[in-house]
Amino acid sequence: METAIVLLSGGLDSATVLAIAQKAGLDCLALSFRYGQSHAAEIDAATQLALEAGVRRHIIVDIDLRVFGGSALTADIPIPKHIDSQALGATVPITYVPARNTIFLSYALAFAEVTNASKVFIGVNAVDYSGYPDCRPEFIASFEQMANLATKAATQDGVKLSIVAPLMTLTKAEIVTLGTGLGVDYGKTVSCYEANEHGQACGGCDACVLRRRGFAEANLIDPTRYVPVS
Repeated sequence: METAIVLLSGGLDSATVLAIAQKAGLDCLALSFRYGQSHAAEIDAATQLALEAGVRRHIIVDIDLRVFGGSALTADIPIPKHIDSQALGATVPITYVPARNTIFLSYALAFAEVTNASKVFIGVNAVDYSGYPDCRPEFIASFEQMANLATKAATQDGVKLSIVAPLMTLTKAEIVTLGTGLGVDYGKTVSCYEANEHGQACGGCDACVLRRRGFAEANLIDPTRYVPVS
């Protein structure tokens, strides 16, 4: 059975990607990161998703991107709130974490090499997203090219690595429709940038706005657990 590394944040997109990889019959190994993010509850969600999916191995890597800051997710910077999803994407938002996907994929590359995995799955999206430059197809293609120049597996053993981004061209509505068909329980995922320790969502950050719009456009019930309004 072919082995694949799945970057599993615990959010909606990564849960869908895991389901896609397993549906393809791949032996999935999950990789998550505790990087100092404000919404650390997503790690609990990733752990639960990996357990229920029965992945053979789930690694949580501890790195501290707070030492660099520069993002509302890793520094003492307010997380912006939007009423309308149309306000998103004009500029790179303050929730962008510098080089995050480059760092995550580099770890995944190392994990893939030592496990003889030929694929790395990542849930980046270039349609319904917050304007992050490391979610674009040009970035994914460039990283794949670099990966196959940088490893013993590729240069000596002939094991070429593919970076698979199956959600790249899908809208959020298309993603939740696809995932629902694959049996993903989105009520167990955490996307919110300000999720509390119980995984309840704020309802107003960029991630919440995009997620809510996706379920609405897909005519699906939104199973997100929001913070109760007092």
